[in-house]
This record gives sequence, C-alpha cells and structure tokens, in this order.
Amino acid sequence: MLYSFAHCSYFFGTCVCVLCHKKSSKQVALSTEEWDAFDSDAMSQRKRIRGNPSTAPEASQQPDAHDSEDDLLSQAQTATQVQRNLEKLTPEQIEQKVSEVVQFILIKDQKKLPIKRADIVKNVLKEYKSIYAEILNRVSQILKQVFGLKLVEIDVKNHVYIVVNRLEHQGGDCMKVEGSTAKMGLLMVILSLIFMKGNSAKESMIWEVLKKLHIDISERHQDLGDVKKLITEEFVRQKYLEYNRVPHTDPPEYEFLWGPRAFHETSKTKVLNFVAMIQNKDPKSWTAQYKEAQAEEAAKASGTASRPK
Repeated sequence: MLYSFAHCSYFFGTCVCVLCHKKSSKQVALSTEEWDAFDSDAMSQRKRIRGNPSTAPEASQQPDAHDSEDDLLSQAQTATQVQRNLEKLTPEQIEQKVSEVVQFILIKDQKKLPIKRADIVKNVLKEYKSIYAEILNRVSQILKQVFGLKLVEIDVKNHVYIVVNRLEHQGGDCMKVEGSTAKMGLLMVILSLIFMKGNSAKESMIWEVLKKLHIDISERHQDLGDVKKLITEEFVRQKYLEYNRVPHTDPPEYEFLWGPRAFHETSKTKVLNFVAMIQNKDPKSWTAQYKEAQAEEAAKASGTASRPK
C-alpha cells in the first residue's frame, strides 16, 4: 500500500491523535514558534561535519562477517570469464538461480531490510557465485519488468541494496513501514525534525519533542511498542535513519540523520511542503530549507543528485 503525504493526514495534527490514542478532534502539534526555533541554528548545523561512521553505535555499524568473501567477489571479471562460467551451466540451472535470488530479495524487502551481496552469495548462489554479475543483472530486469521494482545499491563499498517501488515513486511518496500506520507517522515526524533542524538532530531533542506529543520512550506504547528500540534499531536497520555518536562528546551524545532509504523514498521538498501545510505557512518561510530542497530537486532533474555525506 502506498503512503503518500496526502494519505498521512495524521502527521503531527490528526496523526498525533492516533499515536497518543486521542479520540477527540483536537490536534496536538508543534507550534509555529517551535518550528521557527529549528531554523535558528540550521545554517550553522549544515556546516558541521556529519557524524563519523566509526563513532556510530556498535549495533548499527558492526562489520559484516562475510566481508572477506564479498571482497573476493569485488574483483572484476572480464566478459570472457563470465561467459565461460555461464557455458558450464544449463539455461535451466541459471534461470533457477535467478528465480531463487528474486524470491530471496522479495522476502527481505517485506520487512524493509537492506540486502547484502554477501548474503545472496552465501544463502542462494553458493557455488554459482562466479556468475553473480550476470545473475544480478537478470534479477534486476525481472524486478523491473514483472514487479515494477528497482534494485538500488546504497552502499557501493559493501554492496548493499534496497528495493524501491518504481511505479509508486513516479507518482509520489513511496515510503511504507512494515505492519503499522502509526510507525509510519512516527517515522515522518522524525524525518521532518531532522531536516528542519539542519539535516541532523540530537537524540535528546527527538525524545523531548516526542514527549510533547505524549510519546514517552520510557513507557511501552500501545501501537508502537518499545519506541526507543523502534527508532534506534528498527528504523536504523531498515536504513530509514542513521544513528551516530557525536564526535568529542563526554558523556557520549548521539544524533539522527536521514538514512539512504529515506533519500530514495521521499524528498526534502515533500517534507517541507507538508510541514508548511501543517503550519499554514509558505514553504519559503523557511529560507534555508527551501533553498536546500530546491537544490536537491534541481540535482535530481539534472541527474547529478547525490546523498549528502
């Protein structure tokens, strides 16, 4: 099911009533002044060096156990070598492996989990790993032509992929979170806060804002469950968020950034437009964010868009 911004009418206003189990029509949202406060230091925030991956929490940044095997696969094969390996197999054997990889990817995507090349090789290809490139090419074509999905490599070094719905993405926002509309609303709140704060938001600030929305991370939520675990582990594992330690902080402090899946499945323009709609203001009221969103759209149009480092 496609969740566009229009469909996420619960966001901040009516949405928060769902998250907080309020049956009245009264809206609970951040005030205009609170949003304006986010903009006050956004420009200086943008100039900061983003969190160093080496300082991120161990749970989300541990090296993969199959990295050495994956490094071996990264050695380029010539077209002749690939062709020779293909000739050793029957067309039926190749198609069977292609089918198995497609199924593996679709199962992974049901829970919005990133897909590692090393896992494809270990769990599916096994002795067929010498023709990995050809298998993946055929898999990509099937996902595109049959399912309307696009396989996107979000980590070139470690060869990590996500699946994006091409048809839904062309029509608008294609963000969706497994199993819960409430989770989707929470995620949208956090992504908006991060962008409005200057592309990174301190963990303590996120918890403070959620508390104002009557979502206490110290208490189990009826719809969301363990909110802190959902945000710092599930959303991070799904690549919607990055959760990094802020360098040179003692005691340690952490911050959230958009993850690679968020960049592929939504945009800063859509986030800003929705915040503006909730606040009944012109998106241009937030000068820095508006310019940044426009620059992102221009980069996408010219084919030069890249995820911020």
